[in-house]
Amino acid sequence: MDTRTGLPVVGMVGGGQLARMTHQAAIALGQSLRVLAESPEDGAALVAADVQIGRHDDLAALREFAKGCDVVTFDHEHVPGELIRALVAEGHMLLPGADALQYAQNKRLMREHLGAQGFPMPRWTAGDAKAFGDEAGWPIIVKTATGGYDGRGVFVAHSPADIPDGVEIVAEELVPLRRELAAVVARSPLGQVAAYPIVETVQEQGICVEVLAPAPGLDEDLAVRAQRLAIDIATGLGVVGVLAVELFETTDGRLLINELAMRPHNSAHWTIEGARTSQFEQHLRAVLDYPMGDTRLTAPAVVMANVLGGEPGGMSIDERLHHLFAEEPGAKVHLYGKQVRPGRKIGHVTVLGDDMDDCRRRARRAARILEEGYQH
Repeated sequence: MDTRTGLPVVGMVGGGQLARMTHQAAIALGQSLRVLAESPEDGAALVAADVQIGRHDDLAALREFAKGCDVVTFDHEHVPGELIRALVAEGHMLLPGADALQYAQNKRLMREHLGAQGFPMPRWTAGDAKAFGDEAGWPIIVKTATGGYDGRGVFVAHSPADIPDGVEIVAEELVPLRRELAAVVARSPLGQVAAYPIVETVQEQGICVEVLAPAPGLDEDLAVRAQRLAIDIATGLGVVGVLAVELFETTDGRLLINELAMRPHNSAHWTIEGARTSQFEQHLRAVLDYPMGDTRLTAPAVVMANVLGGEPGGMSIDERLHHLFAEEPGAKVHLYGKQVRPGRKIGHVTVLGDDMDDCRRRARRAARILEEGYQH
């Protein structure tokens, strides 16, 4: 407990953009999020007042960080489960717990567990990928079982020669895809659940570039089914905090589970302006066991466009912001304080309105203004 404010202290392991935006939400609740960052240059470390430098896989650093925290949560899923369990055994509260988090850390475990529960998924194997490809039909999708994100660790294998060696993999059928959707929910320790509207996520080269809320033209029954899937998974796994379920909508109208994330997620960044309660505040409410917030949209159409890093040169970011705000004064900009690398997510913009096509046009234009010639 923070003796100055009388409020509980939340610690977040990881100092990236998710911690940075969770810190912003914490301020409105009277808190300053405590952050474990690997570097003082991490995005959250640049803005939070209470920062400890240390690695997420160092038990001593985690133990020191957890001292004085009422609850510890995560901005990524890479903290080893045995370290989480060790801290819990010492009396610290870490949410979500290791028993739930393992299914976001390991795709094989996730597929095995959800499959045994009857949740809909693509055909898959953790065994002989060549035999699977011969049976399911090439090409197939190959994923490293652990560690992949933002398109990393995901491959399209057109033949056995494309299957990586030396790593644990999961092979999946290439499903007839109409589009990708995401169902985001939050759950408290007492089991209260809040569900956001289902969104469409637009991918390019394995990276989410755009999120449309609500998903355009989505059948109401299918939307309810998607929300129910996410709620059932959160409840069944005992997730506390935000859970994002990435989904495939197939050309024949099925919903198939693609990935899980147990933390604030890129598919719900739009909620900062586009929902009555952002996913970041909702995550804090959940881990603190506060009642869940209102998840309704604040406008009929909301579009979030990711800003990806480009080659150095051209206008400075300050000049780009001047240009953007003159061209799109309604666009809301979030920059993450990251070092720029080509293709890296360095921020996002959100546009609200009455017409989805118009919002998409404006959001894409705003992101493009920030991307072109982005300078260090």
